[in-house]
Amino acid sequence: MTLSITVTQPPCIPYNIEANATTHAAAIRRAGTRLVVFPELSLTGYTLDAPAITLTDPRLAPIIEACTATNTLALVGAPVGGHIAMLAINATGATLAYSKIYLGGTEPDHFTPGTKPSVLDLDGWRLGLAICKDAGVPQHSSDTAALGIDLYVAAVCELPEDVPVIDQRARRIATTHNVPVAIASFAGPAGAPYNPTAGHSGFWTPEGTITAQAGPDPGDMVTWSAPRS
Repeated sequence: MTLSITVTQPPCIPYNIEANATTHAAAIRRAGTRLVVFPELSLTGYTLDAPAITLTDPRLAPIIEACTATNTLALVGAPVGGHIAMLAINATGATLAYSKIYLGGTEPDHFTPGTKPSVLDLDGWRLGLAICKDAGVPQHSSDTAALGIDLYVAAVCELPEDVPVIDQRARRIATTHNVPVAIASFAGPAGAPYNPTAGHSGFWTPEGTITAQAGPDPGDMVTWSAPRS
């Protein structure tokens, strides 16, 4: 059984959740896949002082409507409850899927780290979730894989010069734990100092081979039908 997945790097207007939610909805409709993954803090940009949102925020409505129309589960980045969070959004609304554990830079000045790894079940697939620096910490992927996963999914925000880092981390996780890896990476301006960002979202096989990859531009997306390993 395969799972149709899109990793997307939508253009972002920092702080403007209304505009970004509309862009997210358009990306979901364009993708038309069962799972669509967005980058870290995709709804606000990498703006650590952006106000937190709630799971019932009415500004999420366009995303919920798009998921309803396409039978999609969207993994969306936003500040929620003092955490850098990954929301799971579908036709029924939004839930908190994961909170970033390994904070970097000045993130601890604004956020509290999550406390445990998380696995999300989708159509019989077990998705191990990560946000940016998490993927660079071997303990995180080990702890997540120990829960039993079919796919490791990471949402990241990196500088253009760190494209090789994205690849290195994905290859390490894939080959160490024998799972495919999906990474959604911000492209274009995301808020200082991430102006611009790396892009190059993509998919890696359990052997560490890139099977599909976007370019550096905002608006790019790639889709893959992931076979269960």
